[in-house]
Amino acid sequence: MNMTNLLLQVPSPDRVRNSLDPILRHGRDNISYLYSLDAFDWFIILLYFGILFLLAVLGIYRLRMVYQFWRYRDIKPSPISRYTEEELPRITVQLPLFNELYVVERLIESVSKLDYPLDRLEIQVLDDSTDETVKIAEKTVQDYQQRGYDIHYIHRTDRTGYKAGALENGMKMAKGELIAIFDADFMPKPETLRKMVDYFKDGRIGMVQMRWGHINANYSLLTRLQEVFLDGHFVVEQTSRNRTGAFFNFNGTAGMWRRQAIEFSGGWQHDTLTEDTDLSFRAQLMGWRFVYLVDDEVPAELPVEINAFKAQQRRWAKGLVQVGLKLMPRIWHHPTLSLQQKVELFFRLFGNCAAVLLIVLSLLHVPILIVRFNQGLFHMFLLDAPLMIFATISVVSFYGTAISYRYPNERKRYWMIPLAMAVGIGMVFSNTRAVLEALLGIKSSFVRTPKYKVESSKDNWLQVARKYRRRKGWLPYLELSFAAYFVFAVYYAYRSHIYATIPFLLIFLVGYGYIGGMSMFQDQVKRIINHFKRQ
Repeated sequence: MNMTNLLLQVPSPDRVRNSLDPILRHGRDNISYLYSLDAFDWFIILLYFGILFLLAVLGIYRLRMVYQFWRYRDIKPSPISRYTEEELPRITVQLPLFNELYVVERLIESVSKLDYPLDRLEIQVLDDSTDETVKIAEKTVQDYQQRGYDIHYIHRTDRTGYKAGALENGMKMAKGELIAIFDADFMPKPETLRKMVDYFKDGRIGMVQMRWGHINANYSLLTRLQEVFLDGHFVVEQTSRNRTGAFFNFNGTAGMWRRQAIEFSGGWQHDTLTEDTDLSFRAQLMGWRFVYLVDDEVPAELPVEINAFKAQQRRWAKGLVQVGLKLMPRIWHHPTLSLQQKVELFFRLFGNCAAVLLIVLSLLHVPILIVRFNQGLFHMFLLDAPLMIFATISVVSFYGTAISYRYPNERKRYWMIPLAMAVGIGMVFSNTRAVLEALLGIKSSFVRTPKYKVESSKDNWLQVARKYRRRKGWLPYLELSFAAYFVFAVYYAYRSHIYATIPFLLIFLVGYGYIGGMSMFQDQVKRIINHFKRQ
């Protein structure tokens, strides 16, 4: 081949430029120090990293609680002195009920076994029920009255104030100077009152809270995940707050109040869905001190129905924001609270607003994959890694700490952490709805969490669940649509060889898929069972 023919085969500069133009244009549309970005690209990138930054701030807050827990874990509370048997104060045990026909007898039986002098123990069954629970509870109370117990059945036909209203009504007739409260799904151990009462020898103590235990934690994957969530709160959050002097809240049950603390703090109020948190913060603003006993538990039944679990989480999320809107101005202008205490309370009360950010972040995953198609590992480590560490590793350390404290020799439990992270993401639509309702001032009723007396794997809750059927609503369809969206995101990341993002995308996929799928599946199973029951 001569030189002339060889030169003829060399492409012209224009032809080279035209062939490279799509590649160069693609590069200019993606993040790189070599290429420029258009306005839409910058909007996506700034929004994405802005949300990651805010989640990282929440992660730092969570890591701080983990650090405080380990630092102060051995500094345990102890009463200043103990009551003699003759000095023991009178205690009123309040048992608020609403349509709890399956567990009311179990509850009253457990309370009847409390180790406390009967002449100083009063039991109030505060029943707002509208079903067979009324007859069952009334008969059970009569049986224990005949056995010599100071027990009273108080039934309301007007549910004003819901649980807060029932507790408020019961206090009008209560004889005790101390008030212990147990919800229908709890089974207090005989020594429960004895574990708490001596702390009230200190006249500054207004409330003592015990950790929730779990009767049926091993019943299903859902109950195992709930155990992880609740242990994170009760082991890490409550302990770190109480032992560092921060405000922490009564959890609505498994605790004991000084009656005077309730009355002096404004009593039970029912303008929020979390009356327990509301009263707790009002009491601490008044100067009352609280005690938390992380090593003493009161066993309770976990919800086995996904829609009941979602309703419970939604009520707590909405109630906290309502309390924040109600009390944050008072907290912020309080003369004796430090800035650190005020900021901590802000995170506590408005932390659920992060659910809104997670929805936006979910929607951004595919656009950010496209915009950052040419991104290399340098950018990943420079930009993403620090934010991901605080936003993700903080969750792992948070739940890992709770597991290691409660189950130090059971390493197999750690595999639940990524699933818990996924389910937490899957709950964001339900919790976002709650947050928006609170911010917009939309009122809603107190939705009970039904209990079916499920204590072991042998118990079949579906046989009795039809009695308290809960509508699944439209959220499962939205959750499943987002699961489908992340199927596409994972596929796109795989085809584009962006492998580092796939584990994070799978967490979103599993979370939305599990929550939406379980909501649809359990509802359909109940429909089928109800159909055959009617035949």
